Amino acid sequence: MEDKIIVTNRKALLKKYDTKGFATIQNALAKLIAADKTRGIKSKVVYLDDEASMKKLSGKAVISTSDCRANKEAIDAMFKSFSPHYLMILGAPDVVPHQDLDNPVYKLHGGGDDDDHAWSDLPYACDAPYSRDPARFVGPTRLVGRLPDLVSANEPSYVVSLLRAVTNYKRRSLDDYIGYFGLSAEVWQGSTKLSLDNIFGNADKLFLAPSSGRDYADKQLQSRMHFINCHGALASPEFYGEGDKGKPISLTTQAITGKIVEGTVAAVECCYGAELYDAVTLAIDQPISQSYLYHGGYGYFGSTTIAYGLAEGNGAADVICQYFLLNVLDGASIGRAALLAQQQFVERSAQMDPIDLKTLAQFCLLGDPSVHPIEVPRATDIPTGVTPAEAERFFRAERREKLKLTGAFLAKTKPTASKQVPSGKLSSTMRTALSRIAEKAQLGDKGTFAAFAVKGAKRSKGRAAKTKTPPSAPSRYLVAVKTPTKGETEEKVKRGVAVVAKELNGRIVAYRIYHQC
Repeated sequence: MEDKIIVTNRKALLKKYDTKGFATIQNALAKLIAADKTRGIKSKVVYLDDEASMKKLSGKAVISTSDCRANKEAIDAMFKSFSPHYLMILGAPDVVPHQDLDNPVYKLHGGGDDDDHAWSDLPYACDAPYSRDPARFVGPTRLVGRLPDLVSANEPSYVVSLLRAVTNYKRRSLDDYIGYFGLSAEVWQGSTKLSLDNIFGNADKLFLAPSSGRDYADKQLQSRMHFINCHGALASPEFYGEGDKGKPISLTTQAITGKIVEGTVAAVECCYGAELYDAVTLAIDQPISQSYLYHGGYGYFGSTTIAYGLAEGNGAADVICQYFLLNVLDGASIGRAALLAQQQFVERSAQMDPIDLKTLAQFCLLGDPSVHPIEVPRATDIPTGVTPAEAERFFRAERREKLKLTGAFLAKTKPTASKQVPSGKLSSTMRTALSRIAEKAQLGDKGTFAAFAVKGAKRSKGRAAKTKTPPSAPSRYLVAVKTPTKGETEEKVKRGVAVVAKELNGRIVAYRIYHQC
């Protein structure tokens, strides 16, 4: 049995790096596989476009790197054959694509956000077959991470550097991860302080943008745990703050160059915080996410598209990022930390509303999923005659079985709201409530709500059937999203607002106002 499968595309790598560059990558992969063996992990490379290899796996070889369905089906075939403990995707989306999940809140009634898709690695973590509906993937069961090269690169030094880093990585004590670097847009400091309190027990080291500026000293960035809640923008090597002084730059690729400490793990709420854009063709700095990895980061958890969080409380991006870092601190591999964060996010949501579904889809892990940043003392003694590697493989298998059962249960039982339905005639009480909520959220003339049915909600029986749904399950969600118009802002940062209202039997019983990060 193989413990870790590394999937990539041979033809895509050859096209980018030619024969010599590809051989250099293969050599780096061989060193990683040898290092994994000393750590008790049996690793294997599978080329998704190799006909002979895929035939042995009862799958079909990928012909086009942009074919999302073919890549999903090839990886599913690999899982059926190997059932690996870890899946590492090697390459940017021009080697192995993100999956093209539909964005439930795209262009709602002329408003909505601008992402036609929530580009995602989530389906690779799920047993469910290919689909564009994010509601099909609320039960992830697989540990997945992506070690990306640079989009459109023509020489392999970047990806070889990342492979070398994971080959030589080492576990550290919990003490090395107690400190943190926290950065927040000033307007979201309430939410970020709550997040830091939940993760680290304090918010004493929080830096606010704009007042903190964009350049941070080695001392400020040397902590190995990073939590960032700022604005991001499309194809931008910069994050942005927000306060009375506008939305100045809060962090850049250049600002972290040479300052990230080896072993750093980051959770980033920013819009497009994990977008793997084509920096080579655009002739701009590489994404901040990829700079983290290049300068020693072990794992980076972020969003490929526009993300949502709360200004004061916690929700959506706030909580899924918290769960990831908490699981890392608990001693999980970064792959297990990401999978647990996804499962916990679904499990602790009563229903998956459209914003929840986009959040789950868009957050992905960059890094080798088998990396364990923190060394945790073994709780169980190893019997005589059993090697540490054999014991660890057994314990890993136990954990994977539990994760698989949890994911299967969530997929079967979690109510979801991904499909729009006609709004129909609203009662005067509902119209008044929605109007007041829209006014509070400053939606203006964009306060037109789209309706989403709740699929999978339990129905009442007998005398209670007249209510159709129990009090815990909404009849539907009503959602409105406003993004700034062309004249409202000169910056490339989009300051959008989303309102999600919960309807129960003809009344609005709860609502949330989300802000685009």
